[in-house]
Amino acid sequence: MDKKELRVLLKYCFLKGKNTVEAKTWFDAEFPDTAPGKSTIKDLYAKFKRGEMSAEDDERSGRPKEVVTDENYKMILNDRKLKLNEVADTLKISTDVYIISFTNI
Repeated sequence: MDKKELRVLLKYCFLKGKNTVEAKTWFDAEFPDTAPGKSTIKDLYAKFKRGEMSAEDDERSGRPKEVVTDENYKMILNDRKLKLNEVADTLKISTDVYIISFTNI
């Protein structure tokens, strides 16, 4: 079950007047393999109580999760001795908390 479906179903439970325990019990009975955890249900119920009834993801500011493009990937593969600072300068990104993952190498 994707996030949007989960939010829609939880919104349905919320609007029907079910509390978080009843919603968790219902999810466990109806969707045993994909039922959300207690904390997820509580967090979404808190959002609904604040009037945030959207089933869409909230927009987030900040840099994207990934900055890997084919061009960047080729640059690193061509010269594996590149330093992190050199890559960051070339890509114009921060090196504060930046982790490079090479899972396909």
